[in-house]
Amino acid sequence: MSGGRRVVLVGGHESGEGRCLPDLLGPGGPHVHAPGSDLQSALRTRDRLVAVPMTLGRDPDLPDVTAQTLRWTARDRAPGDLLLAGPLGTTGHLVGWIRGAVNRALRDGPGERAVLLVAPAAGPEPDAELFRVARLVWQYTPVRWVEVALPGGEPDVDEGVERCRRLGADEVVLVPASFAPAPRRADARTAGPLLGRRRSGR
Repeated sequence: MSGGRRVVLVGGHESGEGRCLPDLLGPGGPHVHAPGSDLQSALRTRDRLVAVPMTLGRDPDLPDVTAQTLRWTARDRAPGDLLLAGPLGTTGHLVGWIRGAVNRALRDGPGERAVLLVAPAAGPEPDAELFRVARLVWQYTPVRWVEVALPGGEPDVDEGVERCRRLGADEVVLVPASFAPAPRRADARTAGPLLGRRRSGR
């Protein structure tokens, strides 16, 4: 509860429509819903609540879609019953969170290593945004290569790892760029989640 309100989290493509969030939040965390009909069904209760769009910055439509659902459902509710919080993060936050994950993963010293940012494919605009994020991470992180892999799209993780090797990387570190964990592979190292439970749970 937040100020006497129930908190619900709304997850889009960055969290597999919310499926990745319960593992991050742990037991007793807020309820998680996908935008649209799933969220609308959760709003049928008479609770006063606040909805938090759980985006790391690559789902700019999620707050608007959440707001539309709240407006539709609020027609027969008292003013102020349903509130919309700001999104969890922006792409600026995402760059910082990824840089932190990279620094933690590479704290054992320099080397010819590549970082492969991994996030599920979502569409031309959010996928292109991840390439921009990768460029910013590279600019401000002491690592030679920062590449992108888009499971469900192109390049996929196999292609991403192969590209890193062809560029000359001795080691490839897979870093999640969404709420979904990066896969574990025998030929690469996998960094942990971007956000721990305290931060992701607000």
